[in-house]
Amino acid sequence: MFSAKRKHQGPTVNATATSLIARGVTLRGDVEFNGALHLDGTVEGAIHARGTDGVLTISETGRVIGRVEVPHAIVNGHVTGDIEVNERLELAALACIDGDVRYQVLEIAAGARVNGKMIHQAPPTVRQLAEGPRRDTPALPEA
Repeated sequence: MFSAKRKHQGPTVNATATSLIARGVTLRGDVEFNGALHLDGTVEGAIHARGTDGVLTISETGRVIGRVEVPHAIVNGHVTGDIEVNERLELAALACIDGDVRYQVLEIAAGARVNGKMIHQAPPTVRQLAEGPRRDTPALPEA
């Protein structure tokens, strides 16, 4: 009746949690999340992802009235406020942004609208410390 061989079922321990704000729900206040947040309803406040792997998905019925700061975002709804995406931003065909957009990588579908500035953020680079003049560059002539 009971077997020592059990099939593993259910979520894995390291699975990223997904939170849902459902259609018809209006949340007033700032939202901070880990993992993924799927928005079908409305958030009246700022949305901020904790950590570097946060993903915000705003469906065609989703709406944000406030600032958005996340590493990854997929937008197909309406955002009234500035968006800052540190990694990748995808704007689907029904996306409408009323605010400035800061992004590192951008994918935008035909039909998406942005009423604001589009500001590209270069990826962080490693700076070399000054170690004096390089030996392979010629010296400048003295005047």
